[in-house]
Amino acid sequence: MTTPHAATPGGPPALTASQVQHQTTPRRLLRAHPWTAHVLVVTLVLLVGAVTALSVSETVRGATSLGLFSSGSPLGERYVTTWLAGTVAGALALVGRNRWPLAVTGVVTLLAVLSLALGQVLGVLGFCLAWALHAVAARRSARTAWAVGAAVLVVVSVAVLRWQVIGLAEVLLWSDELPPVDGAPFQRLSEPDPSTGRRTWTLFLLLALLVLGGVTGAGAQARRLHAHDLAERYAAMARERDASAALARSAERARIAREMHDIVAHSVSVMVALSDGAASALDRAPDASRRALAELSATGRDALADMRSVLSSLQPPELEDRNSSGVPTGPTETDLHGVVDRFRTAGLPLTTSGLDVPLPADTVLRLAVVRIVTEALTNVLRHAPGTPSVLLALRRDDTTLELEVVDAGGVGASEGGGTHLGLVGMRERAALLGGEVQAGPGDGGGWRIHVVLPTDGGGRS
Repeated sequence: MTTPHAATPGGPPALTASQVQHQTTPRRLLRAHPWTAHVLVVTLVLLVGAVTALSVSETVRGATSLGLFSSGSPLGERYVTTWLAGTVAGALALVGRNRWPLAVTGVVTLLAVLSLALGQVLGVLGFCLAWALHAVAARRSARTAWAVGAAVLVVVSVAVLRWQVIGLAEVLLWSDELPPVDGAPFQRLSEPDPSTGRRTWTLFLLLALLVLGGVTGAGAQARRLHAHDLAERYAAMARERDASAALARSAERARIAREMHDIVAHSVSVMVALSDGAASALDRAPDASRRALAELSATGRDALADMRSVLSSLQPPELEDRNSSGVPTGPTETDLHGVVDRFRTAGLPLTTSGLDVPLPADTVLRLAVVRIVTEALTNVLRHAPGTPSVLLALRRDDTTLELEVVDAGGVGASEGGGTHLGLVGMRERAALLGGEVQAGPGDGGGWRIHVVLPTDGGGRS
């Protein structure tokens, strides 16, 4: 039996097999009230049994007029009584067909054999066998259904050929009562006892009923399995969707963490250096102090603008569309000269080489160069305070752009080991462009950052 799947986090409730299947009004009623199906089946079997019992009573009167039974024989009453008793017993047995299909099929088969052995009639128990086999085919494998159907057909066929007196052929041939001629019964049939040929009619009807029950049951199982498969696929798609969403959220958090690291670590480090320089030069060089304070203010404004741009990507989509003004959601400063001047103002003894080399026109590559330079110089400012020299070299040929930042090592106390997010961010930026970053101790002490970025790959110029 198919069970509903749990709702997937962050999405709509999972689809169930019952929702996949076409739900008509009667089907929804039966699913909401399962007992109504049992009531309908029992009612249908009793109704068919009552109608056919009337036909059997007419058949007995017709057979009596033909001289097959003597007038006043109790055989006719026994046939009708057995027919009705089999109807009631078979209807009650079918109530448990969904829970115990094999057991119910066995019980109904036993009832059919007893009805034939004791009352010489099969009655509507063949109809009940079709319902029981339907339940077997709907809830068991096809091999089991075929085996059970074949066993039922063999057992009941042997009982029919051995004991049946009134069956389908007799009902069709003997149901009309004929008036006696000259006071004697009208003898038309040469063999008053039921023949094997007439019993075969019942076997054909039984075979048709069993095939119908098995086929409809197999169809019901196929529809249920198909609906279950679709529900499983939907659940798998929902899980994949949630996993993709979780990966996307993780990637977005990592991106925001890198951007915030760039903004906060870089800008705050420069601002601290500028404020320290302005304080130390306030009395002896007021003009330099004013320039440092102006640069401090500009750095703070740029940091606020970049932070606002990054945090705007965290807004809900509806607010993002409403507040969209065409401003990129991320820092986009590509002025390398401005970055160098800012660090010089902050006190780094920068020596540059190849700074006038024109950067590629690709904004993404230019932004990567500026961000990598900013990160490298920020690391020098934080981890190599008081360094006597810092070299920034930029070289470009037809296919690559090389960037190198080398410091001579600090003489003051460092700010600590850091989080290593800066190096991770540099490597990721370079990898996205097909480049690489090498970071490690320099030959003469200090620290060396060497970056190689392609300028002709992926349509970049």
